[in-house]
Amino acid sequence: MDHLKEVLKSLAAGQAPKSTEAVNVYEKSFTDYENTKLVMVNSETGKAILAVGEGQLYNQLSGEGIDALGKVCPLSHENRLVLNRYFAYTVPQAFGTEIATMGLGDRLGLASPGHIETVRNRKVKPILAQQSIRELTLTNRTMTDILDAAAFAVFQEGYKDGYGADGDHIKEEKDIEYALSLGISFLTLDCSDQIKNDVESASEAEVRKAFEELPQETKDYFNSAYLNQTFDLNGLSISYDEVALMKNTLLYGEALDYMEHVYKAYISKADKAIDFEVSIDETETVTSPDAHFFVANELKRRGVTVTSLAPRFCGEFQKGIDYIGDLEQFEKELSEHASIAEYLGYKLSIHSGSDKFSVFPIIGKYTKGVLHVKTAGTNWLEAVRVIANTNPELYRKMHGYAASHVDEALQYYHITADFDSIASLDNVSDQELPNYMDQDAARQLIHITYGILLTAKDENGAFLFKDEFYQTLNDHEEVYRDALVKHIGKHADLLNL
Repeated sequence: MDHLKEVLKSLAAGQAPKSTEAVNVYEKSFTDYENTKLVMVNSETGKAILAVGEGQLYNQLSGEGIDALGKVCPLSHENRLVLNRYFAYTVPQAFGTEIATMGLGDRLGLASPGHIETVRNRKVKPILAQQSIRELTLTNRTMTDILDAAAFAVFQEGYKDGYGADGDHIKEEKDIEYALSLGISFLTLDCSDQIKNDVESASEAEVRKAFEELPQETKDYFNSAYLNQTFDLNGLSISYDEVALMKNTLLYGEALDYMEHVYKAYISKADKAIDFEVSIDETETVTSPDAHFFVANELKRRGVTVTSLAPRFCGEFQKGIDYIGDLEQFEKELSEHASIAEYLGYKLSIHSGSDKFSVFPIIGKYTKGVLHVKTAGTNWLEAVRVIANTNPELYRKMHGYAASHVDEALQYYHITADFDSIASLDNVSDQELPNYMDQDAARQLIHITYGILLTAKDENGAFLFKDEFYQTLNDHEEVYRDALVKHIGKHADLLNL
């Protein structure tokens, strides 16, 4: 701990400490609260908060004392809760429908400083903590882990403009209750289990038969509200004939009941504002504009207030690569989706939004810069690019392992990459390795195997890659930050944020 004494002495003298050869001081974190002074540092022992002074804040932070100068406080869950009690800017908050938000899934717990720098002075608020149950399971992390990492990043960067935390793609009520109890500010409700995907391919006779089997009260309700009616949405006309109404009712009826239940049982009763997003994108069914309006209008009729809604767009929004599909058709339907969202007063949400550069200008134009967009895997890919640049031997091992275990990952992700098209590493120089992160098939290979790579162990139980991966990124912290500022900044700029 000797290397931290000089920093503690500066802190005790009321000065904002400076970095030394042995200690990196995050100067933006310097905080003087009543009789306690704090600063976050990074040294050979890892990141910690240094504290000097006296009083409640000082006493509540747990840490190891150093020669009566102060104490070194680990970035523990308990210490995060202390920061939350004293510094409101470290607590996730909701942002509502008037400003753009960007979900910035940090699967490593290392990306948020770069994300914060990216959004400074842009017209967008960061949702720093965002991992789905699937992602948490694949990386052996917890919701508490991602909340802790986000709050400490906010403190490290002295970022006081507000951030959010998303309980992402949650399906089950027990997970909703748990996420809310931890203090999330954003809930993405995944209704894919309640959406009846087989309806779209059913014959008209099958649709009629299934609709007739619904309770009479349900049929009367939807017929009176929608059948042969035309809705004028500021120039966009939406109408439902008998077959269209029956299909939408069968497709989304159960999902609508679940959305209403979750909102009234949990969101409306939460002890703070929650951004509530409804996801109908994780399905086999492309969400037509009339289906979008059917769901959204029905929610409004039932008194359910959503901050954002995520339809499944035409074409392919595959992980980690650009949009695949007809741009003219996408623009036509996107303009209609955006009109519906604007008319009913919520934000359009774009899922699997990483790297969809060809459609970002279209999305930005029609949403007028007020939307929610989710990114996640692209931040992991930028971390891997740093590994390829700075630790080529590690990249080679990871790439080979990913290629031999890709079938496991395909159980969780739908992609159409041709993995056979990936050039062998045998004849590729170290300097050329980062180029793999510019090739669609290689990007998707590494993208979908993140969980496998981060949890792989040898016969003795030691991680094959994780420890060296984290150490490399820690040693090149600024390189990773700069990569994210450039890459995520491109997303924001093309979306006109």
